[in-house]
Amino acid sequence: MPDHVFYDGDCGFCHGSVRFLAAHDRSGAFRFAPLGGPTFLGLVPEASRPGLPDSLVIHTEDGRVLVKGAALLHCLHRLGGGYRALAAALALLPRALLDAGYAAFARNRKRWFGGPRDACPVPPGSLRARLDP
Repeated sequence: MPDHVFYDGDCGFCHGSVRFLAAHDRSGAFRFAPLGGPTFLGLVPEASRPGLPDSLVIHTEDGRVLVKGAALLHCLHRLGGGYRALAAALALLPRALLDAGYAAFARNRKRWFGGPRDACPVPPGSLRARLDP
């Protein structure tokens, strides 16, 4: 069973991140769905939802909910190869520092990258099959 990557549907960087993950995920480790959508509401327990960031939330195949630095490290690790090595290097940073860097980037991402280029971007065919509502 793949992990679910929940992303901000109004963020251009988040859309780009989904495309990046899908393009580099050779093992099919991820499925993708917007935050707050039916898949998110069905998988992420209601008690876990308050306080979740509006950027990236991972629901792992074993039911864990990961955010911020932990979500980033998990995604890189699951991609494998050089990305797994990058995850190992980033994991050497104190988690508080990694989370602070993630939070600073997430706060500014919409200003730096804007929204998706289209109001409802059409994903490429290879990604369409891995999108959940």
